[in-house]
Amino acid sequence: MEKITLVGGGLAGSLMSIFLAKAGFEVHVFERRPDMRKNKIAAGRSINLALSVRGLNALSKVGLSEEVLADAIPMYGRTMHSITGETKYQPYGKDEQAIYSVSRGRLNILLLELADAYPNIHLYFNHRCTQVDLESRTCTFSDENGVEKVVSADRIIGSDGAFAATRGRMQMGDRFNYSQYYLEHGYKELEIPAGENGKFLLDKNSLHIWPRGNYMMIALPNPAGDFTCTLFFPFEGEESFEALKTPQQVEDFFKKVFPDAYELMPTLIDDYFKNPTASLVTVKCYPWVKEDKLALIGDAAHAIVPFYGQGMNCAFEDCVVLNECIEQHSGNWHEIFDSYQKARKINGDAIADLAIQNFTEMRDKVGDLNFLERKRIEHELSELYPQYFKSQYELVTFSNTPYSLALQQGALNDALIDAIMSENINVSKEEVILPLLKKYKNLAI
Repeated sequence: MEKITLVGGGLAGSLMSIFLAKAGFEVHVFERRPDMRKNKIAAGRSINLALSVRGLNALSKVGLSEEVLADAIPMYGRTMHSITGETKYQPYGKDEQAIYSVSRGRLNILLLELADAYPNIHLYFNHRCTQVDLESRTCTFSDENGVEKVVSADRIIGSDGAFAATRGRMQMGDRFNYSQYYLEHGYKELEIPAGENGKFLLDKNSLHIWPRGNYMMIALPNPAGDFTCTLFFPFEGEESFEALKTPQQVEDFFKKVFPDAYELMPTLIDDYFKNPTASLVTVKCYPWVKEDKLALIGDAAHAIVPFYGQGMNCAFEDCVVLNECIEQHSGNWHEIFDSYQKARKINGDAIADLAIQNFTEMRDKVGDLNFLERKRIEHELSELYPQYFKSQYELVTFSNTPYSLALQQGALNDALIDAIMSENINVSKEEVILPLLKKYKNLAI
């Protein structure tokens, strides 16, 4: 039985191990953190995740989609909160289309439990990868006591995150391209607790956004009735993490800028000073593979910022595509790895760019009247002409259309809506709209 070392047992790593086990490989998964099933800890930071079609497609292939959805909360749109407390609602799609708020920790536990049920998957926790030797196909791991062991395998798959040791080894080789880009913003998690008897104090089926130009706060619902809030805020400047140093400064700022949320956040001060401030990085690299020896998946290949809700979904799609390549090129690992990276690199880059674009939209534009009018037109086009028009958001979130195609379509859609608005065209006039729809043809239809 061919042996595969999988470095990283987070979401992508645990899912990939299941695909590999189902394909008949002996899989050894090494995770640097403790076993979260025993320690009841979240996998990394507890920021909620938005599960959509791509992620559900991957989970369905290992039989977990229904169980995950049973504990998820559908969000059918986003609710924008103005500084005066007024709200505006934008549906995400049509026909009850939703994205799902899921607990990262709970999802990772479900994947680990399923992986542990396979006799050909072996899980090792508290094992940090310290060295990768591509020539000998070995990885060196250090356990919690500092004891090192060298593990050999036929293949190595790196799913060890944005600062991957596996990718670090590839960076030392010739002709390896690598870039990382940090936003000037970081993030901090806060909380809106549940009301009496677990009552949701905001609409439970929305992703809530407080857009404030250069920064914003969002809130995602949890099954217990609380909301996980995330403040995306500059590290430095007049309004920044650096500027809010005292409890009084934090309280005054939230009362002024997020007044309706402040009233629902009794633990704000404790949360603000207790919870860490984390950075937001985009990582791009190439190649993602080394001959038939090593391949990168998930954040190890393409770390992205969270503003399109696609980080996990994209990583899960990596697993699906790599599994399809294994099936298509049975036993030929040169072809497996090469076809995988050629299929995914262009799409990893596209969703990274889309995520940064969406940050500008969410923090700045969602409250703008011109932007809201554009979204109204976009929604009408989707409703009236589904055979001709799909929005970029719909392609990214509610389909398996390649991200690269969705990125191209977004530019065409913008040009189409520009034409409609400049001529003040009534979109219900089919005889006028159809020629425009054909001119700015939807590439995914």
